Amino acid sequence: MSEGQRRLAAIMFTDIVGYTALTQEDESSTMQMLEDHRRLLRPYFTSHGGREVKTIGDAFLVEFGSALDAALCAIAIQNMMHDRKVARGGMLSLRIGVHAGDVIESGNDILGDAVNIASRIQPLAEPGGICISGPVYEQVKNKLPYSLDKIAAPHLKNVREPVDVYKVALPWEERHETEMPILDPKRVGVLPFTNMSPDPADGYFADGMTEELITSLSGVRQLTVIARTSVMKYKGSQKGASEVGKELNAGTLIEGSVRKAGNRVRITAQLIDASTEGHLWAQNYDRQLEDVFAIQSEIAERVAGELRIRLVDSEKRVIGKRATENTEAYTYFLQGRELLREDSEASVRQALSLFEKAIELDPRFARAYVGVAECYDWFSTSGGEPHDVSLSHVRSSLERAIDLDPDLPEAHAALSTMFFSADDMPGMEAEARRALELNPSLPDPYAMLSELAALKGDPGEMVRQSETAYRLDPIRPRLIWHVGLMYLYAGREEEALELWKKTEQLAPAFTYRGMAEYYLVKGDLEKAREFHAKFEKLEPGRPQATSQGGIIAALEGDRERALLAIRKIEDAKIGPLGFNYIGYIYHALGDLDSFFEYANKALETHALIPSTLMYSRLLAKARADPRYLELIEKIRRQLGLAR
Repeated sequence: MSEGQRRLAAIMFTDIVGYTALTQEDESSTMQMLEDHRRLLRPYFTSHGGREVKTIGDAFLVEFGSALDAALCAIAIQNMMHDRKVARGGMLSLRIGVHAGDVIESGNDILGDAVNIASRIQPLAEPGGICISGPVYEQVKNKLPYSLDKIAAPHLKNVREPVDVYKVALPWEERHETEMPILDPKRVGVLPFTNMSPDPADGYFADGMTEELITSLSGVRQLTVIARTSVMKYKGSQKGASEVGKELNAGTLIEGSVRKAGNRVRITAQLIDASTEGHLWAQNYDRQLEDVFAIQSEIAERVAGELRIRLVDSEKRVIGKRATENTEAYTYFLQGRELLREDSEASVRQALSLFEKAIELDPRFARAYVGVAECYDWFSTSGGEPHDVSLSHVRSSLERAIDLDPDLPEAHAALSTMFFSADDMPGMEAEARRALELNPSLPDPYAMLSELAALKGDPGEMVRQSETAYRLDPIRPRLIWHVGLMYLYAGREEEALELWKKTEQLAPAFTYRGMAEYYLVKGDLEKAREFHAKFEKLEPGRPQATSQGGIIAALEGDRERALLAIRKIEDAKIGPLGFNYIGYIYHALGDLDSFFEYANKALETHALIPSTLMYSRLLAKARADPRYLELIEKIRRQLGLAR
């Protein structure tokens, strides 16, 4: 290769920890150790295809043709050094850094930013440890024998552009569970904005700004934005930023306040490093109400800039998009969203009325149609309206929303849920994937894909998709319950238990529901009864609690109490979903005829929960019955998945 020509290479820097101090203590012995050290390392470079470029005091600069060769060489060296230390009590420890990028040939030497960056990454490694850069990580992830842990906000001296750095988790390194976890700064939580308006009834506007900013930031594809259902748990909370960041696993938090008075708004926003609780940026906005969309866009762009993200034109278009030009329609929409979240029949009917008013004022307001669809979807699962009628309204409203705005991710996500309820699996999958293409931070489409994987008989994918949904919405009770349940269904019971032990303070009711299920699977009725009692105390009258109590009663031999639970579910009039809960109790009673009767009723009314039927160990007797295979075949035909 000619002088000055560029090429791609993987660069390794090694350095002896405390070499200068060792030399001052005993120069001659240390020099001998250095020579021995060099003789030990050089064969490893050669066997992994490396070229020793030069030594710099006690350090080696080595280049490799591939990042994987360099990383494997580093691991082999540190394994050897650790073994020697254990066997012989050796004194020397190494730090190793690996980077990949452009280098420039200069005689037998190499120069360039890649070399400089590798030299700056190496000091970040612990004694006996290895650090690699983001470009190396992209080439070696899933190919190394050890996991890789991202280092939060690494400081590389004299390196202006940000570089991601990962630590290779070597098996002998001590890990402290009490240490602050490494938080990704590009994983963002928008905390509930405080309502500073003179009228407390304007609280809906502050909550609306929180949700709208989440939507705007989700348009930045390099960010992972925590879902609203998790961040709203911190409304009125006095927890510090570091504690919130740890619970959400978010490295960056946004908080602020809203003051609305007449047609004027004052919005304050500030960006916080969750690891240090340091304020990265703050800004006040005093504007007319109709400028609220511009404020949301400005905040999103500023956050991206502070996190060193360069927005492409398509992202700028997404975060700059206005939902409507009619501020009165927008106000009705925000009020409707607030009422919908109250989750009662009266509040949902009020919300529906407000969404319809918003549409009257602006018939092209696509997101208002999504609101209408969500109201009817609520009715379809609660029994508030006939199931088929509700689904018809859901479908027509979502199709209208997509006609108006084909790139509205919320509409595609809601349509995927509707198709799941209507047993249209091909449609569900297509809409879920389209929603994630438009906004990868939406959790619900991943939950839908988890159920699809269950139907396809792929428990590994079932768990992976559920885990992704949970990471995006880590305090949402339903997702905490769902991911733990998927662990149980996949035979990973201890992982389910470990998860639910961690979530007890965050979502106690659904955690206790999960713990009761765990102990039922384990056959420990006493423990199951203990955690079920805690669940029922927090959620009295909830059909899921009634059903679980009925299962426990049946397994304890109390037939009368089990049948009473069935009557309570029937009296609750929760719609077709109740067929599942009743069927589970009959199964626990050993009445498989009644179980299959109710399972078929659930299937006919599009309410069957396939993952539970196919994987729950509590339904093992049913799967040994010939009628189970007939039911599965019916499901596959109905869903368009027949083989």
